[in-house]
Amino acid sequence: MANGPMIEIKAPALPESVPDGRIATWYKKAGQAVARDELIVDIETDKVLLEVVAPADGVLQKIVKGEGDVIVSNELLAVIEAGATAASTPVKAAASVAAPTVDKSNLEVFMSPAARKLIEENKLDPNSVPSTGKDGRITKEDVVNFIGGAKPSSSAPTSPSAKAAADSAPAAPQGARPEQRVPMTRLRAKVAERLLEASQSTAMLTTFNEVNMQEVMNLRTRYKDMFEKKHNGVRLGFMSFFVRAAVEGLKRFPAVNASIDGNDIIYHGYQDIGVAVSSPRGLVVPVLRNADALSFAGIEKAISDYGVKAKDGKLGIDDITGGTFTISNGGVFGSLLSTPILNPPQTAILGMHKIQERPMAVNGEVKILPMMYLALSYDHRMIDGKEAVQFLVTIKELLEDPARIFLEV
Repeated sequence: MANGPMIEIKAPALPESVPDGRIATWYKKAGQAVARDELIVDIETDKVLLEVVAPADGVLQKIVKGEGDVIVSNELLAVIEAGATAASTPVKAAASVAAPTVDKSNLEVFMSPAARKLIEENKLDPNSVPSTGKDGRITKEDVVNFIGGAKPSSSAPTSPSAKAAADSAPAAPQGARPEQRVPMTRLRAKVAERLLEASQSTAMLTTFNEVNMQEVMNLRTRYKDMFEKKHNGVRLGFMSFFVRAAVEGLKRFPAVNASIDGNDIIYHGYQDIGVAVSSPRGLVVPVLRNADALSFAGIEKAISDYGVKAKDGKLGIDDITGGTFTISNGGVFGSLLSTPILNPPQTAILGMHKIQERPMAVNGEVKILPMMYLALSYDHRMIDGKEAVQFLVTIKELLEDPARIFLEV
């Protein structure tokens, strides 16, 4: 007999650039109690992971779309009977000197989607994986550390049972040749599609140069402590210098900041710069809107916030759509030189790389300098080689004499 009204749980409205999504993970089963604002299902699109929460306390009566099903905007996912409350035993408050106890009676709620996937793939007992995430949530890093036998973070002491489980984990048979076939995630499939599109539908060329990073490094060393103190813990990195240099270069060479739409060229009178960051689901490119209006601190804070959101799977569709130019930093992974691939419909992308000391000829003398290779990939249909080279030289000159960035000369 019904205790309350039935509430339909529908998929969120998707923008025009995202035609559909796929049910990634249900955190509740039919018949289980749910609490208001509790995460109940993840929807994976080709851009981001969307979280759907319960609109009220109640019981999940029916799941309409199961894991793996494709959904569209506002499509019915499930039905909740409002009024029921979660059946659980209250956790008594511990003494003030003791750490809070996490109730893991329903462990699925306390796993990130990436962590759950790894646990299922490796047939692990979730109870044996020490958690370091917020509110006791098991993160992907927790599972990776557990599988590798690494010690967990000091903030999450390992229980004796977890340690015993880790010590007794069976090793792979010697000489085994295991294989595993898994479907691509929608994000990975979309990345593959866009990379193939970029290589087949653009006349992509790459020009290279190198930049002496000594002056930028001197400025950063001299002012980083003052900067961090002044801006409430925001750290001064290299990316803000590159973003500001790119903004100035894009103003001087509008074709590099343009895009192609069919037979039309769209010249953008603003600089929305995408910055590639790594996430558990792959590489994503959140966008710094109106980058020309951002200060160094504003750029660094925005990038830091995007990095945290990407790691936690919290990036929204609006965060990663649009953009008129992209900067990719392969140097954080140790890349010395690479060819970045265009992010259509953008017509250019700047690749940063590892800073490495090299002997350089300076005024007839050999000096050891911290050098970085730069790469600019561009669509030759839109950008002439001369413009591409001049744009990259502008980036080089601004970084080697960073006072010009502030003076805009």
